[in-house]
Amino acid sequence: MTIPLGLSLILLSVASSKDKELDSTALARQIRKGNHQAFRTFFDKHYDSLLRFLVSKNTTKEAAEDLIQKAFIYIWENRQSIDPEKSLRSYIFRIAYTRMLNHHRDNKKFNTEEPIPQQQTNLTPEDSAQKSDLEEAIDKAIDAMPEKRGTVFSLCFIEDLTYKEAAQTLEVSPKTIENHMGLALKDIRKSLENFR
Repeated sequence: MTIPLGLSLILLSVASSKDKELDSTALARQIRKGNHQAFRTFFDKHYDSLLRFLVSKNTTKEAAEDLIQKAFIYIWENRQSIDPEKSLRSYIFRIAYTRMLNHHRDNKKFNTEEPIPQQQTNLTPEDSAQKSDLEEAIDKAIDAMPEKRGTVFSLCFIEDLTYKEAAQTLEVSPKTIENHMGLALKDIRKSLENFR
């Protein structure tokens, strides 16, 4: 019996979520104590996903990099106020997300012309075309969602935040995140019916 890729990813995520919580709690404690190596580990672990998330929200790569750097500087400068029992990952996402909203408000325009960088792969031309079509269909499905639902889907499914972390990031209840994800997954399934 072959397990579908999506299901295997979900199972892997659930299996490793407890380990992640323990690692992130210890990491938060070390950062709070001023451990530079722990902070570097935290930075390396979350920088790329923050960049992808902000760029997916129509922020230029340069602006996203600047916003992320300022978010990490804020964490370091305010490390004494870190609560190790709360998710430091959701905290950095919330800081970056809030700074992004302020950036868009202050600049009053969105840059949709800069594409997300593509990674090199060994796909055949047919596989590349199918992958491109699938990515385009997913992007269209996310764009068609109400803004909050698309943001929740990006945080939980694409950036792999837990519902609790996404709730802390967006300052809503975990139940609200769960409801948005249920609706988002229905939207995605409906949009991807042609890819079965």
